[in-house]
Amino acid sequence: MHSVCMRDCYDTCALISEFRGGKLVVRPNPENGVTSNFLCPKGYHLSEWFHSGERLKDPLVRRGEKPSSEFSAVGWDVAMRKIAGKMREVIREHGPRAILLHYYYGDRGLLNANFPHRLFNYLNASIVEDVICDRSGEEALKEIYGDAQGMDPEMLSGEKLIVYWGINAAWTNMHGFALAKRLGLETWAVDVLRSETVKRADRGIVIRPESDVLFALGIAKVMVEEGMYDAEFVEKHVAGFESLRDYLRGLSMDFISSETGIGEGEIRKIAEEYWEKRGVIHIGYGFQRTLNGGEAVKAISLLPALAGKMRGFIYSNRTLPRNYVRGEFLRREEGYRITQLELADAIEDGRIKFIFIYDTNPLATLPNQKRLRDAILSSDVFIALHDVFLTDTALYSDVVLPANTFFERFDLADSYYHRYVAVNEKVTSLHGKSNVEVAKLLARYLGLDNPYLYEEEESMADRVLREIGLSLEELREKKVIKVPLTSLEPTTESGKIEIRAPPRYEKHEGRGLKLISATYFYTVSSQYHNTMRREDTRIHLNPEDARERGIKEGDKVRVHSEFGEITTEVHLSGDIPRGIALMYKAFWHSLTGRNVNFLVSDASSVKYRGTALHSTWVEVEKLT
Repeated sequence: MHSVCMRDCYDTCALISEFRGGKLVVRPNPENGVTSNFLCPKGYHLSEWFHSGERLKDPLVRRGEKPSSEFSAVGWDVAMRKIAGKMREVIREHGPRAILLHYYYGDRGLLNANFPHRLFNYLNASIVEDVICDRSGEEALKEIYGDAQGMDPEMLSGEKLIVYWGINAAWTNMHGFALAKRLGLETWAVDVLRSETVKRADRGIVIRPESDVLFALGIAKVMVEEGMYDAEFVEKHVAGFESLRDYLRGLSMDFISSETGIGEGEIRKIAEEYWEKRGVIHIGYGFQRTLNGGEAVKAISLLPALAGKMRGFIYSNRTLPRNYVRGEFLRREEGYRITQLELADAIEDGRIKFIFIYDTNPLATLPNQKRLRDAILSSDVFIALHDVFLTDTALYSDVVLPANTFFERFDLADSYYHRYVAVNEKVTSLHGKSNVEVAKLLARYLGLDNPYLYEEEESMADRVLREIGLSLEELREKKVIKVPLTSLEPTTESGKIEIRAPPRYEKHEGRGLKLISATYFYTVSSQYHNTMRREDTRIHLNPEDARERGIKEGDKVRVHSEFGEITTEVHLSGDIPRGIALMYKAFWHSLTGRNVNFLVSDASSVKYRGTALHSTWVEVEKLT
């Protein structure tokens, strides 16, 4: 059978799945030109994950105090009546806006990730506004290009250079990184520490945190002032170039060098070689999760334009439209506009009384965990969760429904990296129900009769595919289809790359060490932690920063910020520059007793409302 790995990952691997001796076995599908040759360790772990004895089998209703795993197993009828009854009560007493659908992309299937929106749109309930991942960068690109669409990575076959900027591609875009190497491209990596990608790149450039915008502007300044840009392309395709040129004149190279930590001569050399090779830039998500994030993406995205390339960057592509599946046409009134960062606010002030959660584990993945957990425990908010496992979020939930996996349902999937769309065929049934099944079931228990709430999966899939010139029949026959980009032209009102205002740099200072909470190699956010049990919950420090604090390798330390504190051990590494602390994100607190998100800021960038997770400062003290 043909499957797709539905994890929230650039690569979105197409798979061939089969049962051998009662055991699920998966391998790469050769029809996907990007992911055809290997699986990552998490891909090879899929069989163990699928067969895990920890999977939920029955609905659970809370019988103990939160947070705990004290539940009673019940039938689906009991669980659904309880959820539907609570929803009716909240609507009656507080109105539909007091109900919140909280989701993300733990499972990226087109139907599974998006169909539950239909019910909550029909109810005029609130739906969380997702900003946790790449909001600042996406909004910044829309401002300049009209949308965030980047180039097809298979277009790299005609290129000389790729620059990985703020992405540890060797860990988080393994197939893309392998593709660039296979095509013989020179690779550069820009990051704030010596990541695996920096170490494996042909040129590794380590800059100071939150100085990405200045580093990009420094490269642009050299290119413009030394005439190393495509003047004909800029004249034809860029609006507002003069404002950028004038702004660059006012920037001092001394200032750029002192803020970024990169010497003026090195910046000039980088600019010259970038112009010579006309590099493509893979703009990562790491640095855009800062207070300067959106401005940095703007600045970086203009470098390919100066080099004469239309959208010479990769960011966050999407092929399948989702609005129809989400049923936004069913909504008659607005709900509360609540971002993931504002969830605790909405619980504390009583705006939200009921939360339905799926495809995410917010009690592990959201920042400022202490505040969020305290808000739940001090309120009467009712939480219904649909998940495969008894996660940290389940410990704060009132009802938990068992979810199935993508091996147990039909769906479609695209990627936010490559251009392949694939069918996901049902391989077998083991436990739980899909998000689509639960949304339809809940609509029935609420007594709703709108036919759109019960539309067949195949009907929705065919409708969406026809929007992009395909059909479900064709996809079922071919299993994997590449959808070519129709155009790289900007979709702005002028039809040009628009520089409405030059990207600006603001210096944000704090006390202590700048905390980087990065993605771990063996997890996707909090997924697989409970089944692989591969973890690194230590704080990684530069040896000199540790020495100043009287800290040695393996010491137990208290790490604290204005948002909370944790106790952990120290690992010293020369890969960590001075002034930085590294911790990996989203390990289950229930399994390790620590989670970096107890330290992380829930502030947002003012202009774009995106996360500022990496604008967190911590101090580290040795425990005696």
